[in-house]
Amino acid sequence: MPGLVIAFRLCYNHAMAADHALTAADLSAQQRDISVSEFFLKNRHLLGFDSGAKALVTTVKEAVDNALDACEEAGILPEIRVEVSASRHEDDVFVVSVEDNGPGIVEEQLSRIFGKLLYGSRFHKLAQSRGQQGMGIAAAGMYAELTTGKPLHVLSRVKGEPKATEMHVSIDTARNRPVLHKKRHVKWDRPHGTRVEAELQGHYQKGPHSVEMYLKQTAMANPHVTLHLRGPDGESSAYKRVNRVLPPRPVAVKPHPHGVELGLLIQMLRQTRCRNLLQFLESEFARVGRKTAQEIIQRAHTHVSSRSYPRRIAHAEANALYRAMQRVPVSAPTTDCIVPIGEAQLLAGLRNEVAADFHAVVTRPAAVYRGNPFQVEIAIAYGRPDTGNAPKAAVNGSAKGEGKRSRPGGDATALVSAADEPIRLLRFANRVPLLYEPGACAITKAVIQTNWRHYGLKQSKGSLPLGPLLVMAHIASVWVPFTSEAKEAIAAYPEIVKELTLGLQECGRRLAAHVRRQAQRRQEIERRAYVERYLPYIGEALQDILGLSDKDRDGAVHRLDDTLRRTREH
Repeated sequence: MPGLVIAFRLCYNHAMAADHALTAADLSAQQRDISVSEFFLKNRHLLGFDSGAKALVTTVKEAVDNALDACEEAGILPEIRVEVSASRHEDDVFVVSVEDNGPGIVEEQLSRIFGKLLYGSRFHKLAQSRGQQGMGIAAAGMYAELTTGKPLHVLSRVKGEPKATEMHVSIDTARNRPVLHKKRHVKWDRPHGTRVEAELQGHYQKGPHSVEMYLKQTAMANPHVTLHLRGPDGESSAYKRVNRVLPPRPVAVKPHPHGVELGLLIQMLRQTRCRNLLQFLESEFARVGRKTAQEIIQRAHTHVSSRSYPRRIAHAEANALYRAMQRVPVSAPTTDCIVPIGEAQLLAGLRNEVAADFHAVVTRPAAVYRGNPFQVEIAIAYGRPDTGNAPKAAVNGSAKGEGKRSRPGGDATALVSAADEPIRLLRFANRVPLLYEPGACAITKAVIQTNWRHYGLKQSKGSLPLGPLLVMAHIASVWVPFTSEAKEAIAAYPEIVKELTLGLQECGRRLAAHVRRQAQRRQEIERRAYVERYLPYIGEALQDILGLSDKDRDGAVHRLDDTLRRTREH
């Protein structure tokens, strides 16, 4: 009987569900547009806001990166102040403020920059920059409002204006547009610059994934920057610039013909203002002159001609043109669109932050992936010297250097691992530290694939080597192929992994030479110790064998001691 009742209820529920089945019209009525802000609000982990600790670091990172880009583009030596303070009412709520001495932001752009995702000036420009997508700082404001209900507080002043513009701005996630809560003009003691403040839910911590570590690594990759940090415990840290030389400004380049795909080519044909195909190829692509353009058209001559009107080229004709572009040899793109740190600057920053017995830097020649130029830099620091033997902070040879970075309570050797621990790996992209997702990054894969046993380190298969070594890898590119919008790991393109491997191998060879020299010195010291230990017995034996007097023996021993002393000094 109970079984019959259950079966009856199942049949009844199925019949009721059938009666309420949705029709195509019902399903169509449920369809609606999804705003990009609404999408990332529900998937904030894609932007780096998947935990309280990471959200805090990501907010500081996005604000600092924007400040550095703005200062460098305006030709201003960056000086940035970061303050993280705890809320008086809730333990897991912090107020993050980042202030720079940049050129400021004009009033008309303030609300859109901080209150709209995918709004920026660098997405369509093929030139190296820290920001690429125009969503970082706005996403931080969206996360802050989601967790505390508080909008971003922005203060900005452009040079020459009598007052600064102050506003509170948030994002209308349903429409991806800014919502202005309050705006006024106030006095500010800064002649120019921007200050952004966000109140958000987070977790402040020390260690390798902290705000302090992000700023420390930023100072290493940007020796021209001065950074100040004040934490919620009241402790302050300062990373003063090593030199006053701004990096050269990268020059924007056009797309390379070997880097475009068919869909992008069709879009460019539809949007161009050129009147014929020959002019289109010459003006819209890098490294394409009259001769190269004519050769491309010649390869696709059965479908197009030099007089073809670009906007009227059909799909089949565009496909033939695309195939011809891939077959024609074209010079590699120019490299003035990327600005590596440079061996001298990188070595100065590394020595200033990491005390070690041996430092080495390698800058690889520029290479290309998907038509995009990039350059790899590798730096290593080996050994942990005693406090008394630690090298002094490196200062740029120019008289313009401002000296050593001050880190109250800091430990310069903390970045170098112990002899029986895995090496420390620092990853950078366009001078920005990458603190998270190391396992998914091309840099980590290249380090693991390198055979470090050839260079004097222990290494198990498929893992990082062991030893007192710090490896710092930097990739500079017009478009870094990150694996996600969080910009924490670099995709493992074969061209990128190859350049990383070659740079690591060059540093490894230099490390091996240093390790061999160290081993030779240890052997010499051991041999001298043996000689010094048994020298008195040798003197007595010589006296007995040669029948020397005590005076003659003492003279011989003195001469031998003098010879050993000169050998040690040499």
